[in-house]
Parts: sequence; C-alpha cells; structure tokens
Amino acid sequence: MLKNHKLASAIADCGFYEFKRQLTYKCEWYGSELVIAPRFYPSSQICSNCGHQQKMPLNVRTYKCSECGFTADRDFNAAVNLENYVHQ
Repeated sequence: MLKNHKLASAIADCGFYEFKRQLTYKCEWYGSELVIAPRFYPSSQICSNCGHQQKMPLNVRTYKCSECGFTADRDFNAAVNLENYVHQ
C-alpha cells in the first residue's frame, strides 16, 4: 500500500494497529462486522475456482491453477478468496 503515493503518507503516519482500531470503531459505529483473516492466510495461493493450493513467488502477477486451468490476476484471485473466507 505504501507504493500508492496518494495513500502512502496517510498509511505511514498511522501504524497498522491504529488502522485496525479505526476499522473496528467504524464497524461498531455503523453496525458492520469486521472479519480479520489470519496473518498468513494464503489467499493468493488458493485457486478461487477449485480450492487447490500451490506456492507462488511474489513476482508472479497472474494466478494459473495447475489443477483446473483457471487463470486470473493474482490480486483479484486473492480478493475472491478473502470474500469466500468471510462466508465460511
């Protein structure tokens, strides 16, 4: 997130603890539920189509499942997996 120059100074100024605290506060204020995935949840390594998990180096930006052939942007695949994690 620090590579995004529009967000970098705001994120660098407040630590992640403060960011989490603010998210918790806002969710309570608006009656929303905050779900926090475990720190090492492999969201970008799991196929959002079939659930197969495979190791991927960080420089690979496209997820290609070796089991079902599903192909997607690594970040999109991770976002779908995190959405599925919420609904488990």
